[in-house]
Amino acid sequence: MVVMRTLVTSGIVLIAAVPAGMGIHAEGRSIPGTLGILAGGVAAIMIVTMLGEYLRWRATRFRTTPERFEWRFQLVVTRRRSLARERIRTVDITASPLHRIFGLATVVIGTGQQAASGEAGVKLDPVARTRAEALRVELLRRTPAAEPEDEARTRQQAQQLEQQQAPLATLDWRWAAYAPLSFLTPALGAAVIGFLANVVSLFGPVGGLVDDARDGARQAIADVAVGATMAVVLALVTLVLFVAAAGAVGAALLFVEMWWGYRLDREADGTLRVRRGLLTTRSISLEERRLRGVEFVEAPGVRLARAGRVDAVATGMQHGGGSERTDHKTLLPAAPRRTAHRVTSAVLDEPNAPTGVPLAAHPRAALVRRLRWSLAPVLVVAAGFGVAASLTEGWRADLAGTAMWLCLLGGVPIAALVAWDAYRNLGHALAGRYLVSRGGAARRSTVALQRSGVIGWTVRQSIFQRRVGLVTVTATTAAGSGGYQVRDVGEADGLRLAEEAVPDLLGPFVERTAQS
Repeated sequence: MVVMRTLVTSGIVLIAAVPAGMGIHAEGRSIPGTLGILAGGVAAIMIVTMLGEYLRWRATRFRTTPERFEWRFQLVVTRRRSLARERIRTVDITASPLHRIFGLATVVIGTGQQAASGEAGVKLDPVARTRAEALRVELLRRTPAAEPEDEARTRQQAQQLEQQQAPLATLDWRWAAYAPLSFLTPALGAAVIGFLANVVSLFGPVGGLVDDARDGARQAIADVAVGATMAVVLALVTLVLFVAAAGAVGAALLFVEMWWGYRLDREADGTLRVRRGLLTTRSISLEERRLRGVEFVEAPGVRLARAGRVDAVATGMQHGGGSERTDHKTLLPAAPRRTAHRVTSAVLDEPNAPTGVPLAAHPRAALVRRLRWSLAPVLVVAAGFGVAASLTEGWRADLAGTAMWLCLLGGVPIAALVAWDAYRNLGHALAGRYLVSRGGAARRSTVALQRSGVIGWTVRQSIFQRRVGLVTVTATTAAGSGGYQVRDVGEADGLRLAEEAVPDLLGPFVERTAQS
């Protein structure tokens, strides 16, 4: 650990020393003097880093007992963490390239508590890779510990059973084609443009070449008698194509790094385990007894290709906090719907995937509500341009009038299509042991939640919903995001769904009439 941390710090310092050395040399110091100052600074930082890491190594201790996992840091101050083993929900193993060179790994032991300060679990960074695997097996084991003489035989039997079981899913490289359809693609393309611009700005001669190329392009456009407006359009189209291509390549490379060697297994100790990663390897374990369902997520671009990813809905998993939490609950990356439903069926141990069952449609009043939500912003903007056109004169009035008609002729159809799509995506059903709910406009999400995992219901009805007989029913659960909604369902249908999903939970609070 001491050597690895020192190497990382040294690399960062050396990178930062290059511009610092250029600045020192620019002030009039000789090259030997500049190198001497930099060498002394780097050596001092390395010594301080080695001493600090050595003290951290000496001050950190942990142990496991039959009932608890205990961690202690004792230097100037003493910090202790003691976790009951029955409260441990996840044991995740991560190894960066430098970790792998030294045979190390980072172990994150989580209890599922929502603690923004990071005190909900314990992070061991780093430990030996073999010790990390042993900790994962030991801390997630819920059966009584084996006798010392039988421990090796028990571990060998578990390994043999794991080898005999086929994986639930493995990587199919055709799934990489879905990576460029992500919303990250334009962001990655823009980042590439920014990086290239910064590189060009550092070198004057290269910048001159860019100027020459730009002047040559202008002359070529003039030679073919293309107007100035068309030249601007061609330049914008070229830029958009370059950004899209760079973003697509970046998204594909990111997919390769994240999902290389992907494998989803059901292990003998009753856990689902996801292993993946090229440069940084990740091993994520989830107890099956904590699983309460799955969520089939279809992002905008991926959905057009009839694909989506599968996330776990489980208790004891922290939610929120960015993409890291999303990655930790993802069981399957974006894959064809048939593959996603097959993996869902295998994970839930059901003959048919609940996420693939036909869903009941919602009343037409839900479509009217979505049309209002979608059209209102467009009409407000168009009205603003209309007012501006009436209060101004000349080219400003013409520009405002053109913008108004663009909003009406272009924005209204798009808003109507978005509303219609959001309405078509609404649906609900009871599929065996699961309550299924679907919703979303561009990003469609289908949740299959165990009916036994529902611990309460929230029935909400706004004044506008009351006028058209709609309600929003939320199934409260200790898993996942804490609640999953069936939006804008008919009042009688929503109450009936809640009562049939979990009998006697909502029934005592429902007043029955002759019509219902």
